[in-house]
Amino acid sequence: MRTQSHIKLQHNKGRKTTGGKPVRIWVIEDNALFRKSVVALINDEKGMSCTGEFSSCEQVLQQLVRDLRPDAFLLDIGLPGMDGIEGIKKIKAIMPDAQIIIITVFDDNDHVFDAICAGASGYLLKTTSEEMILQSIREVIAGGSPMNASIARKVLTAFSTFRSPNLEYKLSPREREILDLVIKSYTNQQIAERLFLSVHTIDTHLRNIYEKLQVHSRTEAVAKILQHQ
Repeated sequence: MRTQSHIKLQHNKGRKTTGGKPVRIWVIEDNALFRKSVVALINDEKGMSCTGEFSSCEQVLQQLVRDLRPDAFLLDIGLPGMDGIEGIKKIKAIMPDAQIIIITVFDDNDHVFDAICAGASGYLLKTTSEEMILQSIREVIAGGSPMNASIARKVLTAFSTFRSPNLEYKLSPREREILDLVIKSYTNQQIAERLFLSVHTIDTHLRNIYEKLQVHSRTEAVAKILQHQ
């Protein structure tokens, strides 16, 4: 990540995308230098705008009650006061459809597991490149679950030992194939293209998968897999 001095500060909150308003992102990070760098990166990207930056979850929760809500959050875990894991739960309680991407230094199984179980939509490390941060925002808005390769490998390793769904939940081979691609952070459109199926068919399969796993979203499905390690 380039520091603030290496990123052009263009506070372009009025910038529009071709299709309308820019994607609104809130950044929650207590390291001021890193936070300002991410904010500048977002504001310098066409079609994106950082409409809120905070150093704690407590500040975010106060603002969520009365302010225009964002399309996505970038959230650190190691924060003063309320940590990011608890912050996810509190944000989701106010805004159930919140798209929250964790961006942290923690890459251990416990933090990854806790974040996904709490409802995180993606998990990145602070060593992530600028382009991947921007791409991850696009992916989560499109319905994906972006993760660093090392984090995705942890999840896939858990998935490789998750043998019970076929027996306990009676997933079909096609449903298991689609679930595997979901874990690899493919969007519905990308899954459809890879399997030569329509997006509508993928949506139908996902609804069936969620029903069988007794979950309601991609992140809950991944959490279910991790719980069965």
